[in-house]
Amino acid sequence: MNSDNDLIQKAILKRHAVRHYTKKKLDENIVLTLQNEIKQLNAKSGLNFKLVLNEPRAFRRSILGLAQFSNVRNYIMLIGPDDHATYEKVGYYGEQIVLRAQTEGLNTCWVGGSFAHVPDIMVTEKDEKLYCIIAIGYGKNNGKQHKSKPYKAVVVGSNHPEWFKDGVKAALLAPTAFNSQNFTFELKGNSVLACAPDKEYDQISLGIVKYHFEIGSGRKI
Repeated sequence: MNSDNDLIQKAILKRHAVRHYTKKKLDENIVLTLQNEIKQLNAKSGLNFKLVLNEPRAFRRSILGLAQFSNVRNYIMLIGPDDHATYEKVGYYGEQIVLRAQTEGLNTCWVGGSFAHVPDIMVTEKDEKLYCIIAIGYGKNNGKQHKSKPYKAVVVGSNHPEWFKDGVKAALLAPTAFNSQNFTFELKGNSVLACAPDKEYDQISLGIVKYHFEIGSGRKI
C-alpha cells in the first residue's frame, strides 16, 4: 500500500458527518490543495465540481430543515451532466474530495436537498445539473460514528478472501443517504459486483461505497 492510500485509509476511520462549524477561515494552502484536487477529478471524470468559499446563504437558518447546520460558509457544489448515470459518478468522485479534506484536518457533510438555492452562485451550464453539495470547514466537533449493518447483511455468499472483507468493512464506514446502506457486494470469480436500488440518492451512495471498497481492498471494481 502506498503512503497516499494509507492516509486515505486513516481518513475513512476518522471521517464522520459534521453539521456544526467554527467561523475559522480555511487555510490558504488547504484551499489550494482542494482546488487542485477538484481540478484533477473534473478532468478525469468529466464532472464540474466547484469549491465555494465564504458564502453563508445556502445554509441560512431561516430555511426550514437547516437548524441542524450552523456556520456553514464553505461548500463544494457537485455538478455534472444531467444524466442518470452521473449520480454514481458524483458519489465516487465526491467522496474522494471528502476524504482528501479529512487528511487536511477538515470536516465535511454530504447534503442532498437540505440547502437553499443561491441563484448567483449555483449556476450550471446547459445540460448540467447540481446534484448535491458537500459542506466543508473546521467542525466544532469531529462527529460521531454512524450505526452500521452487519457484514453479512451487505454481502452475497460467504468464505470471502481477506481483501474482499477489508473492502466491505471500509464500505460500511461510508456515508450513505439517510444512513440506509442500501448496497450489496458480491464476488464473482475475481470480479466484484456492487449493487444498489436504481434511485437517485442510492446511486450516489453506491459511488461513495465503491470508492471506500477500493481503498479498503486495494483493488479496483
